[in-house]
Amino acid sequence: MRDIRLGDDIDDFCVRCKRVMNHNVVSVLNGQAAKVRCRTCHSDHDFRHEQAPPPKVDARKAALFNEVLKKVAPGDAPAVVDDPELAAAVDLEIDPAVEADLETDAEAEVMEAAAPVEVEAPKVKKGRGRPKK
Repeated sequence: MRDIRLGDDIDDFCVRCKRVMNHNVVSVLNGQAAKVRCRTCHSDHDFRHEQAPPPKVDARKAALFNEVLKKVAPGDAPAVVDDPELAAAVDLEIDPAVEADLETDAEAEVMEAAAPVEVEAPKVKKGRGRPKK
């Protein structure tokens, strides 16, 4: 394979287009493309070897999330029980009256969401001629 020269066409990930696009080689360093120019949006950037940059992760959000997780006691979090014997021992009974109330509330919410909504037509003023300035 021949060495890369200035002006050669090369495929690379464009940081502005966010896609692998055709580029022209703008600078060469040690026989490798160093900078390229997108032929679509004409932006110059470093040659990325057709690889997208890693996603940006907000370090502050991750640190806050980890801090909150450390404060939560492991016994407070609900756990998934894989053992059927333990699951039977942990299983809670729901009062039938409370369960019936929950079902009727859920049905009412579904009915409200499915009810047609009436929309009034906008009122139009009928006037004579052009509006005054």
